[in-house]
Amino acid sequence: MTTARAPRRTGQPGRPGYDLDSLLAVAVKVFNERGYDGTSMEALAQKLGITKSSIYHHVSGKEELLDLALARALNALFAVTTEAGATSGPYLERLEYLVRRSVEVLVAELPYVTLLLRVRGNTKVERAALARRREFDDFVSMLVVEAAKEGDLRPGIDPALTSRLVFGMVNSLIEWYRPRSGESVRELADAVVELTFDGLRREG
Repeated sequence: MTTARAPRRTGQPGRPGYDLDSLLAVAVKVFNERGYDGTSMEALAQKLGITKSSIYHHVSGKEELLDLALARALNALFAVTTEAGATSGPYLERLEYLVRRSVEVLVAELPYVTLLLRVRGNTKVERAALARRREFDDFVSMLVVEAAKEGDLRPGIDPALTSRLVFGMVNSLIEWYRPRSGESVRELADAVVELTFDGLRREG
């Protein structure tokens, strides 16, 4: 498994009324509550109120569910790295854009990103996901390094440390952020960007 696929749609509901997307949503919720290792197919079936054979109608097992869930989070994050705001213009502006959009992705895909950030590499699927996460981290580090070369960062800032701290703050949202009616995701992203870049940007 590669964690490179998006969740496929079967085009038909599952036998008891579940399609793959709704099945995946429930599975991710249970993985986040119990941990992947602590979740059995029997537990998933009980949570869904269906038989295990109904789950196997869609996937080969819980590892495939994990693979699809992690791919959803990773694909959303990597899509941002190809957007115009992350690929053109001064590198500090690209970094700012990436941070803002990463907050938006995290909010939009909160259960899936939460699962991604909690994997520890205990399975082949998890290790593949962690490898892709490192690719994303490398892209962030590149933006920081190039922004420093362009003279837009405060002198003496360590690019590697900076990228870890910036996305450490973004990723911490999974621990406390809960969507509320009427709440503006833009305001949340603005706050993260302002706190981050007011300290990073070179004065003058």
